[in-house]
Amino acid sequence: MSVASGNVIRKYLPVYFVLLAIFLVEVFLSFRQLATGTLVVLLLLLAICSAGLGLMYFMHLAEERRGLFLTLIPVTIFVLLMMNMFWPDSVRLLHMRSPAQ
Repeated sequence: MSVASGNVIRKYLPVYFVLLAIFLVEVFLSFRQLATGTLVVLLLLLAICSAGLGLMYFMHLAEERRGLFLTLIPVTIFVLLMMNMFWPDSVRLLHMRSPAQ
């Protein structure tokens, strides 16, 4: 094992264990008798945390410059807002009603 691969294992192994712990918490919460809204919020928060870890470490965004984040965050918000503009129209098309009805 070379020094470089040892550094990689030392860097990614804790991230793997944190992702594994998040998964186990999600499984534990799914078997609890919680209210549906509470369960959805908790699972979404845990999913956002695990997705963030995956993005930061396994897609190597943790080493990127700050300017990339300042560019990506507004673009992501813009795309989500634009998607929100088209969702009502897609629901209308699902039921085949005109907008005037």
